[in-house]
Amino acid sequence: MFFGADPLYLLLVTPALLLAGWAQSRIMSAYREGSRYRASSGVTGAQAAQVVMQEGGVRGVAIEPVAGQLTDHYDPSHKVLRLSAGNYQEDSLAAVGVAAHEAGHAIQDATHYPLLVVRNLMVPLAGLGSNASMLLLIGGIALQWPALMYVAIALFSLAVLFQVVNLPVEFNASRRARAMLQESGLVSPEEDVVVGKVLNAAAMTYVAATLTGVAQLAYFILRSGALNRGGRGGDDRTA
Repeated sequence: MFFGADPLYLLLVTPALLLAGWAQSRIMSAYREGSRYRASSGVTGAQAAQVVMQEGGVRGVAIEPVAGQLTDHYDPSHKVLRLSAGNYQEDSLAAVGVAAHEAGHAIQDATHYPLLVVRNLMVPLAGLGSNASMLLLIGGIALQWPALMYVAIALFSLAVLFQVVNLPVEFNASRRARAMLQESGLVSPEEDVVVGKVLNAAAMTYVAATLTGVAQLAYFILRSGALNRGGRGGDDRTA
Protein backbone atom coordinates (compact mmCIF):
# COMPACT_ATOMS: atom_id res chain seq x y z
CA MET A 1 0.00 0.00 0.00
CA PHE A 2 1.22 3.48 -0.81
CA PHE A 3 -1.19 5.52 1.31
CA GLY A 4 -0.07 7.68 4.19
CA ALA A 5 3.67 7.93 3.63
CA ASP A 6 3.42 8.44 -0.14
CA PRO A 7 4.60 11.99 -1.00
CA LEU A 8 1.87 12.27 -3.66
CA TYR A 9 -0.77 11.41 -1.07
CA LEU A 10 0.67 13.96 1.33
CA LEU A 11 0.63 16.58 -1.42
CA LEU A 12 -2.90 15.94 -2.71
CA VAL A 13 -4.94 14.62 0.19
CA THR A 14 -3.37 15.88 3.41
CA PRO A 15 -4.34 19.55 2.84
CA ALA A 16 -7.96 18.49 2.31
CA LEU A 17 -7.88 16.36 5.47
CA LEU A 18 -6.51 19.31 7.43
CA LEU A 19 -9.30 21.48 6.05
CA ALA A 20 -11.83 18.85 7.10
CA GLY A 21 -10.41 18.84 10.62
CA TRP A 22 -10.56 22.62 10.77
CA ALA A 23 -14.14 22.63 9.47
CA GLN A 24 -15.19 20.11 12.10
CA SER A 25 -13.68 22.19 14.88
CA ARG A 26 -15.33 25.30 13.47
CA ILE A 27 -18.82 23.79 13.46
CA MET A 28 -18.40 22.64 17.05
CA SER A 29 -17.20 26.11 18.07
CA ALA A 30 -20.02 27.87 16.23
CA TYR A 31 -22.58 25.45 17.64
CA ARG A 32 -21.36 26.02 21.19
CA GLU A 33 -21.52 29.76 20.67
CA GLY A 34 -25.02 29.57 19.21
CA SER A 35 -26.12 27.37 22.10
CA ARG A 36 -25.39 30.20 24.54
CA TYR A 37 -28.07 32.43 23.03
CA ARG A 38 -31.77 31.84 23.58
CA ALA A 39 -34.17 32.60 20.74
CA SER A 40 -36.24 35.68 21.62
CA SER A 41 -39.33 33.90 20.27
CA GLY A 42 -38.85 31.17 22.89
CA VAL A 43 -39.44 28.33 20.43
CA THR A 44 -37.60 25.05 20.69
CA GLY A 45 -35.89 23.41 17.74
CA ALA A 46 -38.84 21.08 17.23
CA GLN A 47 -41.30 23.97 17.29
CA ALA A 48 -39.17 25.99 14.88
CA ALA A 49 -38.99 23.07 12.46
CA GLN A 50 -42.77 22.68 12.61
CA VAL A 51 -43.36 26.37 11.87
CA VAL A 52 -40.84 26.41 9.00
CA MET A 53 -42.43 23.34 7.41
CA GLN A 54 -45.92 24.78 7.76
CA GLU A 55 -44.80 28.06 6.20
CA GLY A 56 -43.20 26.06 3.39
CA GLY A 57 -46.37 24.09 2.70
CA VAL A 58 -45.11 20.78 4.10
CA ARG A 59 -47.73 18.42 5.50
CA GLY A 60 -47.54 14.95 6.99
CA VAL A 61 -43.92 15.06 8.19
CA ALA A 62 -43.34 13.86 11.75
CA ILE A 63 -40.67 15.35 14.02
CA GLU A 64 -38.86 12.95 16.33
CA PRO A 65 -35.91 13.15 18.74
CA VAL A 66 -32.88 10.98 17.99
CA ALA A 67 -29.89 10.07 20.12
CA GLY A 68 -26.54 11.76 19.71
CA GLN A 69 -25.21 15.26 19.09
CA LEU A 70 -25.67 16.91 15.69
CA THR A 71 -27.28 13.72 14.38
CA ASP A 72 -30.11 15.82 12.94
CA HIS A 73 -31.42 14.74 9.54
CA TYR A 74 -34.47 14.56 7.34
CA ASP A 75 -35.53 11.09 6.17
CA PRO A 76 -37.37 11.49 2.85
CA SER A 77 -38.25 7.80 2.57
CA HIS A 78 -40.25 7.82 5.82
CA LYS A 79 -41.18 11.53 5.84
CA VAL A 80 -39.63 12.02 9.27
CA LEU A 81 -37.49 14.90 10.50
CA ARG A 82 -35.21 13.68 13.27
CA LEU A 83 -33.53 16.11 15.65
CA SER A 84 -30.82 15.32 18.18
CA ALA A 85 -32.25 15.44 21.70
CA GLY A 86 -30.70 18.80 22.54
CA ASN A 87 -31.88 20.51 19.36
CA TYR A 88 -35.33 18.97 19.71
CA GLN A 89 -36.05 20.42 23.13
CA GLU A 90 -33.82 23.48 23.52
CA ASP A 91 -34.64 27.04 22.49
CA SER A 92 -31.11 28.14 21.64
CA LEU A 93 -30.34 29.86 18.34
CA ALA A 94 -28.12 26.90 17.44
CA ALA A 95 -30.98 24.45 17.97
CA VAL A 96 -33.45 26.61 16.07
CA GLY A 97 -31.01 27.08 13.17
CA VAL A 98 -30.14 23.40 12.80
CA ALA A 99 -33.78 22.33 13.08
CA ALA A 100 -34.85 24.91 10.49
CA HIS A 101 -32.12 23.67 8.14
CA GLU A 102 -33.49 20.14 8.31
CA ALA A 103 -36.98 21.54 7.77
CA GLY A 104 -35.52 23.16 4.66
CA HIS A 105 -34.79 19.67 3.34
CA ALA A 106 -38.41 18.69 4.01
CA ILE A 107 -39.52 21.69 1.95
CA GLN A 108 -37.16 20.66 -0.84
CA ASP A 109 -38.70 17.20 -0.78
CA ALA A 110 -42.26 18.52 -0.82
CA THR A 111 -41.52 20.87 -3.72
CA HIS A 112 -39.49 18.25 -5.63
CA TYR A 113 -36.33 20.33 -5.63
CA PRO A 114 -34.47 18.80 -8.62
CA LEU A 115 -31.06 18.38 -7.02
CA LEU A 116 -32.57 16.71 -3.95
CA VAL A 117 -34.35 14.27 -6.25
CA VAL A 118 -31.04 13.49 -7.95
CA ARG A 119 -29.25 13.17 -4.62
CA ASN A 120 -31.84 10.76 -3.25
CA LEU A 121 -31.60 8.61 -6.38
CA MET A 122 -27.82 8.50 -5.97
CA VAL A 123 -27.81 7.35 -2.33
CA PRO A 124 -27.67 3.57 -3.05
CA LEU A 125 -24.95 3.99 -5.70
CA ALA A 126 -22.94 6.32 -3.48
CA GLY A 127 -23.15 3.85 -0.59
CA LEU A 128 -21.97 1.03 -2.84
CA GLY A 129 -19.13 3.16 -4.18
CA SER A 130 -17.98 4.22 -0.74
CA ASN A 131 -18.07 0.73 0.77
CA ALA A 132 -16.76 -1.40 -2.09
CA SER A 133 -14.22 0.86 -3.76
CA MET A 134 -11.48 0.61 -1.11
CA LEU A 135 -11.62 -3.19 -0.97
CA LEU A 136 -11.44 -3.44 -4.76
CA LEU A 137 -8.64 -0.89 -4.91
CA ILE A 138 -6.57 -2.77 -2.34
CA GLY A 139 -7.24 -6.00 -4.20
CA GLY A 140 -6.24 -4.45 -7.50
CA ILE A 141 -2.99 -3.16 -6.02
CA ALA A 142 -2.19 -6.45 -4.32
CA LEU A 143 -2.89 -8.45 -7.47
CA GLN A 144 -1.36 -5.87 -9.79
CA TRP A 145 -4.61 -5.98 -11.73
CA PRO A 146 -5.35 -2.59 -13.36
CA ALA A 147 -8.89 -3.53 -14.40
CA LEU A 148 -9.86 -4.07 -10.77
CA MET A 149 -8.37 -0.73 -9.82
CA TYR A 150 -10.34 1.00 -12.57
CA VAL A 151 -13.58 -0.54 -11.31
CA ALA A 152 -12.72 0.68 -7.81
CA ILE A 153 -12.04 4.19 -9.11
CA ALA A 154 -15.32 4.21 -11.04
CA LEU A 155 -17.24 3.21 -7.90
CA PHE A 156 -15.43 5.77 -5.77
CA SER A 157 -16.29 8.39 -8.39
CA LEU A 158 -19.98 7.77 -7.64
CA ALA A 159 -19.42 8.62 -3.98
CA VAL A 160 -17.55 11.79 -4.92
CA LEU A 161 -20.24 12.78 -7.42
CA PHE A 162 -22.83 12.36 -4.66
CA GLN A 163 -20.88 14.79 -2.47
CA VAL A 164 -20.66 17.30 -5.30
CA VAL A 165 -24.42 17.13 -5.93
CA ASN A 166 -25.08 17.36 -2.20
CA LEU A 167 -23.31 20.73 -1.81
CA PRO A 168 -25.95 22.94 -3.49
CA VAL A 169 -28.68 20.92 -1.75
CA GLU A 170 -27.23 21.80 1.65
CA PHE A 171 -26.67 25.46 0.79
CA ASN A 172 -30.21 25.76 -0.55
CA ALA A 173 -31.68 24.21 2.62
CA SER A 174 -29.81 26.76 4.74
CA ARG A 175 -31.02 29.67 2.61
CA ARG A 176 -34.59 28.45 2.91
CA ALA A 177 -34.21 28.00 6.66
CA ARG A 178 -32.87 31.48 7.35
CA ALA A 179 -35.48 33.14 5.14
CA MET A 180 -38.34 31.23 6.77
CA LEU A 181 -37.09 31.94 10.28
CA GLN A 182 -37.06 35.67 9.64
CA GLU A 183 -40.31 35.77 7.69
CA SER A 184 -42.12 33.90 10.47
CA GLY A 185 -40.61 36.12 13.15
CA LEU A 186 -38.89 33.26 14.95
CA VAL A 187 -35.55 35.07 14.87
CA SER A 188 -34.67 38.74 14.59
CA PRO A 189 -32.16 40.12 12.06
CA GLU A 190 -29.59 40.29 14.86
CA GLU A 191 -30.25 36.68 15.83
CA ASP A 192 -29.99 35.63 12.19
CA VAL A 193 -26.30 36.59 12.32
CA VAL A 194 -25.72 33.94 14.98
CA VAL A 195 -27.85 31.38 13.13
CA GLY A 196 -25.88 32.16 9.97
CA LYS A 197 -22.58 31.44 11.70
CA VAL A 198 -23.81 28.01 12.77
CA LEU A 199 -25.19 27.08 9.34
CA ASN A 200 -22.21 28.49 7.44
CA ALA A 201 -19.84 26.49 9.64
CA ALA A 202 -21.91 23.38 9.00
CA ALA A 203 -21.74 24.05 5.25
CA MET A 204 -17.95 24.16 5.44
CA THR A 205 -17.89 20.56 6.67
CA TYR A 206 -19.65 19.52 3.45
CA VAL A 207 -17.24 21.59 1.36
CA ALA A 208 -14.25 20.03 3.12
CA ALA A 209 -15.64 16.51 2.72
CA THR A 210 -16.17 17.10 -0.99
CA LEU A 211 -12.66 18.46 -1.49
CA THR A 212 -11.25 15.48 0.40
CA GLY A 213 -13.17 13.10 -1.84
CA VAL A 214 -11.99 14.89 -4.99
CA ALA A 215 -8.38 14.85 -3.77
CA GLN A 216 -8.55 11.13 -2.96
CA LEU A 217 -10.07 10.39 -6.36
CA ALA A 218 -7.30 12.34 -8.09
CA TYR A 219 -4.72 10.41 -6.08
CA PHE A 220 -6.23 7.03 -6.97
CA ILE A 221 -6.37 7.93 -10.66
CA LEU A 222 -2.74 9.08 -10.71
CA ARG A 223 -1.45 6.13 -8.71
CA SER A 224 -3.36 3.59 -10.81
CA GLY A 225 -1.59 4.83 -13.93
CA ALA A 226 -4.93 5.26 -15.68
CA LEU A 227 -3.74 8.45 -17.36
CA ASN A 228 -0.55 6.87 -18.69
CA ARG A 229 -1.78 3.57 -20.12
CA GLY A 230 -2.92 4.86 -23.46
CA GLY A 231 -3.98 1.88 -25.54
CA ARG A 232 -2.82 -0.84 -23.13
CA GLY A 233 -5.46 -3.44 -22.34
CA GLY A 234 -7.43 -3.13 -19.11
CA ASP A 235 -6.67 -6.76 -18.22
CA ASP A 236 -2.89 -6.24 -18.29
CA ARG A 237 -1.79 -7.63 -14.93
CA THR A 238 1.84 -6.62 -15.32
CA ALA A 239 1.01 -3.05 -14.22
